Amino acid sequence: MSVYTGEGDTIVGDVLVGEARKVSKPVVIVKTGRHKAQRIVLREAAKCRIEKKLRFIG
Repeated sequence: MSVYTGEGDTIVGDVLVGEARKVSKPVVIVKTGRHKAQRIVLREAAKCRIEKKLRFIG
């Protein structure tokens, strides 16, 4: 399994599981048009893994 530790590295999947000592409050962000999403920031010993891969890569 690859481990990416560089600044700016991205993990893409359908379902991601994250762990961290500190988690920020959810912030609503605009994705496209009227579609909204939420963003949280994981801090201090943060780690994410892909629980379910994307079905279609587009």
